[in-house]
Amino acid sequence: VLITAALLGLGLVMVTSASIDIADRQLGNPFYYTERQLAFIVLGLATAFLVSKIRLKNWEVAGMGLLVFTFFLLALVLVPGLGRTVNGSTRWLSLGLVNLQVSELARLMMTIYLAGYLVRRGHEVRASFKGFIKPVMLLAFAALLLLMEPDFGGAVVLLAIGFGMLYLGGVRLGQFGLLILLAAGAMALLAISSPYRLQRLTTFLNPWADPFNSGFQLTQSLIAIGSGAWSGAGLGDSIQKLFYLPEAHNDFLFAVLAEELGLIGVVTVIALYAGLVWRAFSIGAMASRAGSVFGSSLAYGIGIWLGLQAFVNMGVNMGLLPTKGLTLPLMSAGGSSMIVMLAAIGFLQRVYRESQEGFQEQFGVVAAVQGLLSQRKKGNVRVVRRPKETRHAA
Repeated sequence: VLITAALLGLGLVMVTSASIDIADRQLGNPFYYTERQLAFIVLGLATAFLVSKIRLKNWEVAGMGLLVFTFFLLALVLVPGLGRTVNGSTRWLSLGLVNLQVSELARLMMTIYLAGYLVRRGHEVRASFKGFIKPVMLLAFAALLLLMEPDFGGAVVLLAIGFGMLYLGGVRLGQFGLLILLAAGAMALLAISSPYRLQRLTTFLNPWADPFNSGFQLTQSLIAIGSGAWSGAGLGDSIQKLFYLPEAHNDFLFAVLAEELGLIGVVTVIALYAGLVWRAFSIGAMASRAGSVFGSSLAYGIGIWLGLQAFVNMGVNMGLLPTKGLTLPLMSAGGSSMIVMLAAIGFLQRVYRESQEGFQEQFGVVAAVQGLLSQRKKGNVRVVRRPKETRHAA
């Protein structure tokens, strides 16, 4: 909770700093994106609170319905006239005042479904190739729908979450390694077969070859990060956010943070995400010890998701990865991402709470048995045996 609060607070400050000039120039309200981000944080916290009050068993039972709903939304956004297109990608459904980015919700729903699948078919997944390939085919179909938007980054993250959950669920190492090789080969083929994706790939390898066109975004991000040095230019003093860096308050918020807060700010943010992922995996291990397969799988999936998306966003900003339209979790401006990420934190809270309850129940049973044995040794408890005929009748 404390790490989440720190990321939300720092994110709100940086969204304000990164957007104040562009919001004033374009909308006449310098705090437009700040107010919008604050509203989404409040809505997300309310969602997290509601999620944390629902027992995990209810989500486990609803897994199949959530899967069908996920495919429905992913198909619906591709229907002409229903999906909203921004910068060449059709990823949003208009809900009046807000736009729903379907890929964000799909990742959470698929994580819930896979956690339930590992409860129902865990032995089959571990024992046979057939049991392993079934969830993989569902993941592949969801990734295909994401690629049609197109959302290459979202598809990669979704597959990584699913593969990670299956691996931690006990899939044979040989099968898992073969699947990783096939998936990597398919993604590489898709990347080089599309002129749009190929251009992004070549730009990532050498953004300075075309710094005023295809490499503009990345070169401006690298200039911002390099300008931050050790301690940064100071909060609010970024130059790149004024006229140069596109999406400064969204996908490239990390670059503005690096310019204004320097290496100290960068290390702090990385440490916060590392702490959040560590807690997610600790909660997953705790749930496993308490006997909750669904809770442990869900916590592991959320931990993989948070860590991977943060890594991809920061890698894109620093030129380590090709440009992808993924937000910095709990920090970047964006309604769908903020609400869904906070809902994921609510799930972690629920897993933690039920794991504690499981430990208390186990401790209570053990304490009761130990008490009876102790009393029996002292002679305070007498074991009465039934006659042989009565025992057989019972």
